[in-house]
Amino acid sequence: MIIALRALVRKDLRLFFSDRRAVVMSFVAPILIGAFFGYIFGGLGGKAETSRIPVLVVDHDKSAISADIFSRLQGEKTLSVAASELDEARAAVKKGSASVAVVIPPGFGAQARSAFTSAAQKPEIGILYDPSHAAEQGMVQGMLAGTVMQAVGKAMFSGLSALLGRGAGGGGLAVPYRVNEEAVTARKGVPYNGYAHSFGGMGVQFILFMGIDAGVGMLLQRQRGLWRRFRAAPLSRSLLLGSRALSSALIAMLVLCTIFAFARVVFGVRIDGSLAGFAGVVIAFSLMTAAFGLLVAALGKTPDATRGLAIFVTLIMVMLGGAWVPSFIFPPWLQKITLIMPTRWAVDGLDAMVWRGLGFSDAVAPIAVLLLFAAIFGVLAVTRFRWEAEG
Repeated sequence: MIIALRALVRKDLRLFFSDRRAVVMSFVAPILIGAFFGYIFGGLGGKAETSRIPVLVVDHDKSAISADIFSRLQGEKTLSVAASELDEARAAVKKGSASVAVVIPPGFGAQARSAFTSAAQKPEIGILYDPSHAAEQGMVQGMLAGTVMQAVGKAMFSGLSALLGRGAGGGGLAVPYRVNEEAVTARKGVPYNGYAHSFGGMGVQFILFMGIDAGVGMLLQRQRGLWRRFRAAPLSRSLLLGSRALSSALIAMLVLCTIFAFARVVFGVRIDGSLAGFAGVVIAFSLMTAAFGLLVAALGKTPDATRGLAIFVTLIMVMLGGAWVPSFIFPPWLQKITLIMPTRWAVDGLDAMVWRGLGFSDAVAPIAVLLLFAAIFGVLAVTRFRWEAEG
């Protein structure tokens, strides 16, 4: 009994270690993914390298106080601050190129001075923010409160003794402004729906997994000699592979549209941007996924090893594409690298057409990049595809 058990276990271990690629991926994939998330969320010592929060300041006051506020915000190490006009700032926040825009109204400096030590009416600072960056918006508002207090206090008092004397006589100091927050979404009054991004990101991930299954299925068919029999028929390689890619792309389109239809009915997710742009991104991503599946079949050797490697590559693309965690929390250097990932363009394109409410022009770049990847993957697959399994 024990001898038989030992023999069976030894046999299974030999089978596992006989496929070197599968063994490597079993150990390397969890190590690399764990290291990636550990680095992103702080690493050793809990100090993460994060990008600076892009903030725009619209100064309608043009006073010494508003200029001092702008200067102090620029001095914050965690912020990347630039001046802007109101329409440009709103458009930048809507597109996601800026997280927060601070709008200082006319007459702010004079009104803030009065409200600093008295019950005078407080001026109102406008805060336009990207609702998917709500945590960053809270950080910016906290920093803004400190800079406003410092700037107004500096303008009113020449020293600490004067500050304390005036404060005691005036009944205490108060935050000299109010805040009017506005989440910039597709249209004014339309709330941000967090399900929009999550369904888009998960749709991208699982459709890529579907592409892997299609590629591994082709490897199994090749091992059984099915593709060798297809080759004997009067059909070209491009036609055979193209038909497989087209069917995979149609299935991917159907799945992604069904995902968003479910999100619309159950969670109220709306396509607030260009419907043509949304369709273009879905079609381009589906074609890219189909070509990726063909490439998996063309480069793979054994189904088990190929599946492990393809899943690992897909997980890397999904992580760097912002489907799991938003790409804006990545370090600056990593954000630039993610631009070479087709998943980054797919996720950003879907976000732009769904909840950001952008027009077709903002879908052109994601569509073009996804189609470029589809062409590259397709050409590599056709040129590298082997009709027979290696002996």
